[in-house]
Amino acid sequence: MAILLNNVSLPVRHTEEMLRKKVAKLLRIREQELGEIEIVRRSIDARKKPEVNYVYLLRLKLAHEAKFLKLPNVSADTRAPYKLPKRGENALGSRPVIIGSGPAGFFAGLMLAEAGYRPIILERGLPARERKQAVDAFWAGGKLNPNCNVSFGEGGAGTFSDGKLNTLVKDNAGRNRKVLEVFCNYGADSAILYEQKPHLGTDRLIEIVTAMREEIERLGGELRFSSRAADFCVEGDRLRAVLVEKADGTKYELPCEVLIAATGHSARDTFRTLHARGFQMEAKAFAVGFRVQHRQSDISISQYGLKEAGFLPPAPYKLTAKTSSGRGVYSFCMCPGGYVVNASSEAGGTVVNGMSYADRGSANANAAIIVSVGPEDFLRYGEGVLAGLSYQEVLERRAYQAGQGHIPVQLYGDFIAKRESRAFGGTEPCFAGQYRLAALNGILDAPLEEAFLEGMASFGRQIKGFDAPDVILAGVESRTSSPIRILRDSELQANIQGFYPCGEGAGYAGGITSAAMDGIRVAEAVIARYTPKY
Repeated sequence: MAILLNNVSLPVRHTEEMLRKKVAKLLRIREQELGEIEIVRRSIDARKKPEVNYVYLLRLKLAHEAKFLKLPNVSADTRAPYKLPKRGENALGSRPVIIGSGPAGFFAGLMLAEAGYRPIILERGLPARERKQAVDAFWAGGKLNPNCNVSFGEGGAGTFSDGKLNTLVKDNAGRNRKVLEVFCNYGADSAILYEQKPHLGTDRLIEIVTAMREEIERLGGELRFSSRAADFCVEGDRLRAVLVEKADGTKYELPCEVLIAATGHSARDTFRTLHARGFQMEAKAFAVGFRVQHRQSDISISQYGLKEAGFLPPAPYKLTAKTSSGRGVYSFCMCPGGYVVNASSEAGGTVVNGMSYADRGSANANAAIIVSVGPEDFLRYGEGVLAGLSYQEVLERRAYQAGQGHIPVQLYGDFIAKRESRAFGGTEPCFAGQYRLAALNGILDAPLEEAFLEGMASFGRQIKGFDAPDVILAGVESRTSSPIRILRDSELQANIQGFYPCGEGAGYAGGITSAAMDGIRVAEAVIARYTPKY
């Protein structure tokens, strides 16, 4: 048995000796009695600015551990290592197929490969390293590849993001820890195992997903790139095969009794095909808005309360507001030391997202400031459960037109005045992709624009300068989460047997970690039901 010691607070510039002395004092023992101290979690506490501390949750092995359980903030470590379930009894005659190689698809594939199921993963885009070349060419002014971009390709949309790994998903099965351990096994820094807000960065993610793919292949799995799931063959209420379209336009039928759909929420063509084939779905609320840029130094000084905060990591923020109309406005996918990127995946539409590298070294912080929307906002843009897709497309076309094919950019003061920006102010922009000074007014419908303004004013009262006139806006942030949910039952299958909706695109996750955890959960369901007979 081991014990957990919580709420161990020390100045951020403490030494290991200071940590050991503090632990010994809290446990009322001599320092010599301490063995190895394992950090389970570390967070920054800046509530008493300018005093900034690290707060630790620690794991220790000690003699006579039971006696320490009576002390404050001490508990038994009851965590068990993650285990895959035993194989089920149903015979599986064909290899399981996974659509998409984002976090959900990759982790489902890795779990199945480790259990001996030799999965086939279909990915419409290119391998990560080739994908980066295609994305860099697009950002430099080249032509958009609708099948290989920031949304599509090995690693999914998360590869070109901040690589944040924190999640609010409750987890009693050890999947969260498993996700972090897997990332460490394939090249991530071990600090992600204990940092409260761990992140990877785009540069590391590219190498990590490449290593994960190589392991899946070593275990008998297969990644088929430039291969899009074009249609689904259904007999009665059961899946029989998936129709695969290759980059050259040729198609073939791939038989499958089990298919995990981990497409990500940009695969609009797939959703429309599934809807036409009778898969049950429902519309769900999501959020849209603009991405804002501030000087990272200003954000860090504000958050830490220090005139000089360079010895601390670039500070994040998380902001929420409820407007007079009742709409929620909040920050999303905040990227310290990051870049605003052109994340478009369809011709004639412009989408932005945030990205940072492992060092979070750019001069700016950026985040999406988004407004919640529901069916009452988007039903007039389309029909039925797919209306949210149509609404996103409308906003993206408006952004494309405003920027004349580039990212449309406007200073916040000019947005309030409803005039096109002519020059930047005190904040120099950090973009990946071509951009153009323009007017963002009119991209969002009037009620959303009003809520955005009200939210920004509220955030300016929380962080000084957040709503300054020279703050840089870019649009449009329209793909914060999936606008649909593919319904699944208690065994995680859709109304078509053998079809497992999974991850962000299916409406069951939001971010790299939760998508990866859902991929693991779906893989568990397949393993618990089937035994491979091929």
